[in-house]
Amino acid sequence: MTDWRDKLPGVRGKLLRDEPLGPFTWFRVGGAAELLFLPADEDDLGAFLEALPAEVPVTVLGVGSNVIIRDGGVPGAVIRLAGRAFAGVTVDGDAITAGAAALDAAVARSAARAGLAGLEFYAGIPGTIGGALTMNAGCYGAETKDVLVSAWGYDRSGARRDFQLADFGYAYRHSEAPADIVWVEATYRGRPDDPSAVQRRIDEITARRETTQPIREKTGGSTFKNPPGHSSWKLVDEAGWRGKLYGGAMFSPLHANFMINTGEATAADLEGLGEAVRADVKAKTGVDLHWEIKRIGRV
Repeated sequence: MTDWRDKLPGVRGKLLRDEPLGPFTWFRVGGAAELLFLPADEDDLGAFLEALPAEVPVTVLGVGSNVIIRDGGVPGAVIRLAGRAFAGVTVDGDAITAGAAALDAAVARSAARAGLAGLEFYAGIPGTIGGALTMNAGCYGAETKDVLVSAWGYDRSGARRDFQLADFGYAYRHSEAPADIVWVEATYRGRPDDPSAVQRRIDEITARRETTQPIREKTGGSTFKNPPGHSSWKLVDEAGWRGKLYGGAMFSPLHANFMINTGEATAADLEGLGEAVRADVKAKTGVDLHWEIKRIGRV
């Protein structure tokens, strides 16, 4: 039987078959990608998408900070943007342009050095710009929608698509932009401010995060979105799940909305814990918890 991977065109980046994805995620769990593509640059990415058979599913993986790769692996092509070609940050006046692989925190620091305020909250988000665009990432009272001007990426056919802020239809941790867009670059607008004042606010956010979140653990950031009128961590805590083991997984004693891999967890442990907590909270309070962490691949 012919393998679709044998018919792919040449690329300048890397094509890796059956590549384990756990090492690319903060949880350090999960199966392999049927094919992992690491494009050399945006042209390499566009050409690959254009040539990839339409029936092959595509999954985009960023820095892996808010995702569970299931133990059965991920079918089709997994695209991971990394390196200078996708992580650059430039400032022109009050505009900050960042590649999709740029770390949110790095973008916040670049804005601070340029004396631009408004992006400080990105220092508290452990992900990349591509992920921030996809989910309207935010924290400490600010969201991506508050500072984004525009962004562009490739659709599944390899065609460039440009979006203005209004095209995203942003809501809380939600975007109406097409799900098949592989984001390449975004432009933000900051407000002129004293660089030392902006950096001071970033330092405060960083210090707060370090004292209230288990950032040195194998974690995935916030597990559940906050339901209207509720805090997810309070619901998890009051249901008795803080620090309670489920296989090799548990909700952190430090922050009850952060799931952690204690060292021996499988992806099934982590997802099973989340589903057990959702069911328990629903039974005890009637409140529905919805995942903020993405779960990808075969169970």
